[in-house]
Amino acid sequence: MRKNRTSSLEKFFKHESSAGILLAAASLLAIILANTPANKLYNLIIDLPLAIQVGTFKIAKPLLLWVNDGLMAIFFLVVGLELKREFLEGELSSIKKMVLPAIGAVGGMAIPSILYIGFNFKSSAALQGWAIPSATDIAFVLGVLSLLGSSVPTSLKAFLTSLAIFDDIGAILIIAFFYTSKLSYTAMLVACFCILVLFFLNRRGVSETSLYVVFGLIMWAAILKSGVHATLAGILLAVFIPMTSSRDARFSPLKAMEHDLHAAVAYFILPFFAFCNAGIDFRNMGIDQLFHNIPLGIALGLFIGKQTGIFGACWLGIKLKLADMPNEMSWQILYGASALSGIGFTMSLFIGTLAFEETGVNMLYDERLGILLGSTASGILGYSILRKSLRRSKTSGDKKFGF
Repeated sequence: MRKNRTSSLEKFFKHESSAGILLAAASLLAIILANTPANKLYNLIIDLPLAIQVGTFKIAKPLLLWVNDGLMAIFFLVVGLELKREFLEGELSSIKKMVLPAIGAVGGMAIPSILYIGFNFKSSAALQGWAIPSATDIAFVLGVLSLLGSSVPTSLKAFLTSLAIFDDIGAILIIAFFYTSKLSYTAMLVACFCILVLFFLNRRGVSETSLYVVFGLIMWAAILKSGVHATLAGILLAVFIPMTSSRDARFSPLKAMEHDLHAAVAYFILPFFAFCNAGIDFRNMGIDQLFHNIPLGIALGLFIGKQTGIFGACWLGIKLKLADMPNEMSWQILYGASALSGIGFTMSLFIGTLAFEETGVNMLYDERLGILLGSTASGILGYSILRKSLRRSKTSGDKKFGF
């Protein structure tokens, strides 16, 4: 049983690592297209108008918003399924396992946000982006870890994955409470009705996921029209997908859905999201744009704030004996992991679009530039520290050497 579980964990890490590499390739392609004569084609693709209409009900958006509001809802559905599974029987099923990454996640979200606010407190429009540097992109992080080969201990991967899960929980709460527009109560009533139906299906032990998906789609459309960000429908739907089947104890509807969607999310949705959102045109960039408070606050929040917040919070938690250092990890490895967590690409881009799309000021250029700089610097620093630390740990054979 233990062997099978270890094998599944290794498959997950391998899956996420290769997805991170594909994510980087899609981002690079977008930047190349945005800085060549193909720029017009790139903009034509992301601005392509698409509409769905049933009677008087109509959803009309450019491709970019279909990706951000629609495909990302599927991403959040998978995130929700993973969260539920981890809390029921995975790495977060016991308090002892979740304490250190939870403490680290709190510090890793608070300090970057405070740094950003320190740079932008004079501008109410710029302050909308306070949550941008608070996120960690686990696909990119595990992609960088894969470059270190077999020397990476499983405990380090589990710590970073758990940290990212708590980051996702924080991001979900931030989106729900801070990035919603004026509410449509009629649409909210429809969404609440769908939630009640999903709750009823779950309590009745219905294991056919197709029924959940039908009402999940209706709920998504209602939430989209309500003013609350539509991606939250994915999280809500995941809550009601049953972990076990009333007909077959060996079958898990939740695990089956997670398995079916994971490859699509990792190998299509996230890379396509990155392609549509990462196309920064550097051709007319000046020094004033590079050192503008928005990109500077984001870049330093990711690069300085993340490593300071995560490592500082974990150090305090361990010293106060609230948590233990994971097996096969040292202070140096923990610091390298903290630095690597400053890669906040996908979720940072997503929060950035929510933060600035309704301010009336075009700040997307600044936002993407800061994310790119901060994430790149964090990836390089984290990789360098971990490479040196893992080599030293393997050579010395002392896995708890001091800092």
